[in-house]
Amino acid sequence: MAQLVLQTVGQALGGPIGGAVGRTLGGLVDREALAALTGPKTVGRRLFGLQLNGVAEGAPLPAAFGRARVAGQIIWAARFKEARVDQVSGGGKGGPQVKRYRYSLSFAVALGEGPLDGIGRIWADGQPMDLSGVTMRVYLGTEDQTPDPLIEAIEGAAPAYRGTAYLVFEDLILDAYGARPPNLNVEVFRRPRGPLPALEDRLRSVCLIPGAGEFVYATAPVLRRASLTAAPAENVHTASRAADLMAALDQLQAALPKLAHVALVVAWFGDDLRCGQCQLRPGVELAEKATWPAPWRAGGVDRAGAHLISSADGGPAFGGTPADATVAAAMAELKRRGLGVTLYPFVLMDIPANSALPDPYGGPAQAAYPWRGRITGFPAAGQPGSVDETAAAGAQAAAFFGTAAAGDYAVDGTSVSYSGADGWTYRRMILHYAHLAAAAGGVESFLIGSELRGLTTLRSAPGQYPAVSALKALAADCAAVLGPGVAVGYGADWSEYFGHQPADGSGDVHFHLDPLWADPHIAFVGVDWYPPLTDWRDGAPNADAEAGFTGTSDPAYLAARVAGGEGFDFYYQSDADRQAQHRTPIGDGAYGEPWVFRPKDLKSWWSNPHHDRPGGVRSASPTAWIAQMKPIRFTEFGCPAVDKGANAPNLFLDPKSAESALPPFSTGARDDLGQRRALEAILAHFADPAANPVSSVYGGSMLDPIQMSCW
Repeated sequence: MAQLVLQTVGQALGGPIGGAVGRTLGGLVDREALAALTGPKTVGRRLFGLQLNGVAEGAPLPAAFGRARVAGQIIWAARFKEARVDQVSGGGKGGPQVKRYRYSLSFAVALGEGPLDGIGRIWADGQPMDLSGVTMRVYLGTEDQTPDPLIEAIEGAAPAYRGTAYLVFEDLILDAYGARPPNLNVEVFRRPRGPLPALEDRLRSVCLIPGAGEFVYATAPVLRRASLTAAPAENVHTASRAADLMAALDQLQAALPKLAHVALVVAWFGDDLRCGQCQLRPGVELAEKATWPAPWRAGGVDRAGAHLISSADGGPAFGGTPADATVAAAMAELKRRGLGVTLYPFVLMDIPANSALPDPYGGPAQAAYPWRGRITGFPAAGQPGSVDETAAAGAQAAAFFGTAAAGDYAVDGTSVSYSGADGWTYRRMILHYAHLAAAAGGVESFLIGSELRGLTTLRSAPGQYPAVSALKALAADCAAVLGPGVAVGYGADWSEYFGHQPADGSGDVHFHLDPLWADPHIAFVGVDWYPPLTDWRDGAPNADAEAGFTGTSDPAYLAARVAGGEGFDFYYQSDADRQAQHRTPIGDGAYGEPWVFRPKDLKSWWSNPHHDRPGGVRSASPTAWIAQMKPIRFTEFGCPAVDKGANAPNLFLDPKSAESALPPFSTGARDDLGQRRALEAILAHFADPAANPVSSVYGGSMLDPIQMSCW
């Protein structure tokens, strides 16, 4: 404005001849006045060239396998761009001005030989790179990849770099890297490619855990107010600054290109192994915590109404129950990615050490943080005064399940509230999640629970299993809430699904879950599949080494034991027998049905009618199960990544839990290869039509590979 006014005045004073002189004098006065108003100017660093460390022709590129961190090599760069940024450095309007320049660069970085399965973290100059606001394109190095459009637009024609994995950064701001392109390191994933399908080529379904964590399934950042000035994110622990779930799903789909299905695990917390006393409630890690954009809420209650999780090792023993809104968002995100979803309500037992709770199994007190399969009647079967086979067992089981009804719930959007008179019972938990799944737009399948072995084998009278009847009623109610097209099921433990053979000297054999498996509201036979695969030990005796096998990573050994070995051909009567490798063959001299006693003989169990044997005598009439009537699903299967993990895939390490144990003869060393080989052996076995026949009843395979969910 000053320049415009003074130049105009100068021209008027100079008249028609001296106008040019007047205009010049006015401009000089103008600049001096403007300088007085704006203060002195300084010029920041300016670049006239940019030194790039590019790759030379013929330089080697890494060939990475598994997961590796590789150094990037620049293979193309455009001319850098300069943008002037003026700013006042201080002192208000009249303070000194800094004329600063900002530089950006578009460039391509080769990572190595392709094809990769994906990339993970990126480091710039040794520090995790913040990718928020960065335009980056990833080329995995396939043989059919096309040229990058930016390179092509600048160069006119561009190579596709087929067979080479590379990244293209478009106009990356260089301020944080000293006005130069940073040295990049990139985490890459590449599965081995051989003549046989690898784990990544076979695995189609996983269980998404941890299942506990108040905002672990949120799809957007959730902030916690720690103080007036600090609000750390509850669920952002990646350099990309994306919510942990989103980053995890990206990595999951990159690592498993054929993934088709996810079982979303969501936990409530039980507080007692005595089924008649046990309450199941959503839990929180802290009694008070302010979060944004929304407070925690699950199971129809806020933080004040939830179970406060016990402490262990100076912190909460578990993460809290995922907030209902985040569970709904996670289901929607999984479906958006084209994945089928099973909602898997899960029970964790929050019983701390020294709880002093009476132990159903006769111990001085209930063990710390036990398995949910321990929930049973009090006293348990085999204990003095046991309620097993009495009416009291039925009453205790009824108290555990409760009387919550489908009509006791109200739904507003994806918020589910409860108005029934029932307490914190099992039915309340499961029906809550059935309503939440329906409110979130539905799921492919829904579990009414898993591994309740201590309950499903509890008898109110000889041959009467009240928990099984309660599960049948619950399945019917969930099916009504979820509607047609949703497969409802139960995930039985591998030692539970095939029958109950009580160790009470009666000789009884009952297919106790058959009423549930045959129920019209149950769509499949769910099995959490963790039987022993191998029986390896480093010293003698080692009959499997004598048979020519080389260890728990031996593919031939594992292939022979998926449907063979312990739990199929033989069993151990005691720990002493296991140590001595004294094997007792599994047989059935009375009726020629050894599969009745083989937990690993899925094919025979599925292919035959079932006859109970009260007192050891085979009933003339079969149970409600019809041979091949429904498919089997592995609602869970897996193997720990520990030395000799395949000896006992059901065992796990958790220092706070009384269940924590290593597999027999394990050194405790980590063994990723053993885990991989075990999973590959299970998947390969059931990919064989001879082991996985087609049903003559429903026309599908005995075991659908898309429904084998790896834990």
